[in-house]
Amino acid sequence: MLLSDFDYELPEELIAQTPIEPRNASRLMVLDPLNETIEHHHFFELKNFLTAGDTLIFNDTRVIPARLIGHRETGGKVEVFLLHRIDGNRWETLVKPGRKAQIDNKIIFSEELYCKVIGHTDFGGRVVEFCYEGIFEEILDRLGETPLPPYIHEKLEDTERYQTVYNRERGSAAAPTAGLHFTKEQMTDLKSSGINLGFVTLHVGLGTFRPVNVDNIEDHVMHEEYFSIPQETVDLIRRTKENHKRVIAVGTTSIRTLESAVINGELTAMSGATNIFIYPGYEFKVIDAIITNFHLPKSTLIMLISAFGGREFVLRAYKEAVKERYRFFSFGDAMFLIRH
Repeated sequence: MLLSDFDYELPEELIAQTPIEPRNASRLMVLDPLNETIEHHHFFELKNFLTAGDTLIFNDTRVIPARLIGHRETGGKVEVFLLHRIDGNRWETLVKPGRKAQIDNKIIFSEELYCKVIGHTDFGGRVVEFCYEGIFEEILDRLGETPLPPYIHEKLEDTERYQTVYNRERGSAAAPTAGLHFTKEQMTDLKSSGINLGFVTLHVGLGTFRPVNVDNIEDHVMHEEYFSIPQETVDLIRRTKENHKRVIAVGTTSIRTLESAVINGELTAMSGATNIFIYPGYEFKVIDAIITNFHLPKSTLIMLISAFGGREFVLRAYKEAVKERYRFFSFGDAMFLIRH
């Protein structure tokens, strides 16, 4: 399967630059891959497409202020982007300019924080070790910047708008954007209507947003990301399946978490690293429906959605979204893919 099979034309003006208010005022395209129907709604209408006993699974990760701006001892600006904490004070990072960040180089961010480059990674990044006085998370909150995707050029006045309302586990380099549409009031209303709310964690890193640079997509290797699924969520999903109700993943990161936690055919409470790559031909083991955003052309995310909804139908829906002037990407509109 070729990378070009997942391309589509997108006018730049449809890339959402700012979040809509309120969160659930965004549009919702409802897709039925079996009957190949496309309907246009709004996100606050989501409850109309759910039934009591259905279960929504959310990724409760929180975006950290992962972008640090510093300088080398000899001068020269350096940007360090935190991807994943290896252990203690050692992190996997992306460094720009990378050629200026060699082993033993020191990058200084302030009088209280610097890091030393201690290794290279197999994806062109750097392993760094931080040195500081005090509590690292507090220093990071003061010095770090919330990283927005490169296609967003507007300044975000309220950084909490790039967080879900249910976030609780710090560690992501990017937001699980399908969840940005939910308000606390909507979640309360869904719960009171008999919809179950379950939670998993996947800290979004390079695996999610790394571009595909090979023509044959099967040659692409995903970078590992940390995930965790608690026993409480496993039990909830098991009850949902026993009652013949649907497990609905909110976002591609929730999908990847659930599908990574199947051991010998059984969903299992666990934590670890996943590099699962889902593309057409994949047989889904846990999920029955998906809430997601509109994704970048030729990305692993549109490949995942195509695996669930069918490549040709999904691309037809994207073409319809362009025609109907939907808003795309992180702060854009949503789609709900259902299966019967």
